[in-house]
Amino acid sequence: MSDRKSTWIRILGVLLLFALLAAAWQWTPLKALLDLQRVADWVEPHRTAWYAPPVVVAAFVLLGILMVPVLLLITATGIAFGPWLGSIYALAGALTSASVGFAFGRLAGQHRIEKVGGRKIGDISRKIERNGTLAVYVIRKIPMPFLFSNLVIGASRVRFRDFLLGSVLGLGPIVIALAGFGYHLTRSLNEPTPAKIALAVGFLAVPLTIAWILNRVLRRSRRAS
Repeated sequence: MSDRKSTWIRILGVLLLFALLAAAWQWTPLKALLDLQRVADWVEPHRTAWYAPPVVVAAFVLLGILMVPVLLLITATGIAFGPWLGSIYALAGALTSASVGFAFGRLAGQHRIEKVGGRKIGDISRKIERNGTLAVYVIRKIPMPFLFSNLVIGASRVRFRDFLLGSVLGLGPIVIALAGFGYHLTRSLNEPTPAKIALAVGFLAVPLTIAWILNRVLRRSRRAS
């Protein structure tokens, strides 16, 4: 599957998820069961507290081990803490969770990962080792379980520095997009106005456009080399 197709699959999947959420919010008892304003009011005094970042990071790590989708965790963090703090907390949580998976993969080793996942997984792991940061970046664009991808990357002998850099480049735009989009979408569901809807779409569109440009630049650099 090409990088472009993988990226569009992720984007369409996220849009479908939020479309279903919006429909459920409007036409099911979900709106009565979950008062987002009440949740926001409860979180408000804790948003800038010293314990907020470690709690969020710990939640990402624990829920990541339980295979809770990282995109869902990112969106929930944006809704709870706002587009800016939410993005910072979510990126810190996602990178820490990814690092834990990387460490498990490194401890398990390429042989064990290949034994469990098959020869194809072993081939992918060796390609990651050869291409470093770029390979990690590409992996972040492929729709696959977050924990599994980190295990595979960790099983390769790619340097941790390259792993972090590729993860930041790959996850950064997605985190900003989902945190901002989720925050503003939930508020537009409570009080829909064209400005609020446009702001939600803008938070989704701008970072993903930047990611698309970065994809093209990296693809051209690969062809040139």
